[in-house]
Amino acid sequence: MQLNNDAIVEFLNTLDNESKALKREALRISWYMRGGVPYDHAILLSAEERLMAKQIIEENLEITKESGLPFF
Repeated sequence: MQLNNDAIVEFLNTLDNESKALKREALRISWYMRGGVPYDHAILLSAEERLMAKQIIEENLEITKESGLPFF
């Protein structure tokens, strides 16, 4: 399969955006876990593990809102 220059640039841009999204997600997990999950460990999580962590974070945020307790 051969790609023209525009298709290659588009593909590389897609990979770059996906890479940035993964880094952002790993940083967010590390931040919410207050460093309990270091960034270098969060970056190695599988997509399924990141999704699970995100769900747990969202559940805990909701519980915190409902309880009226401060999150920070």
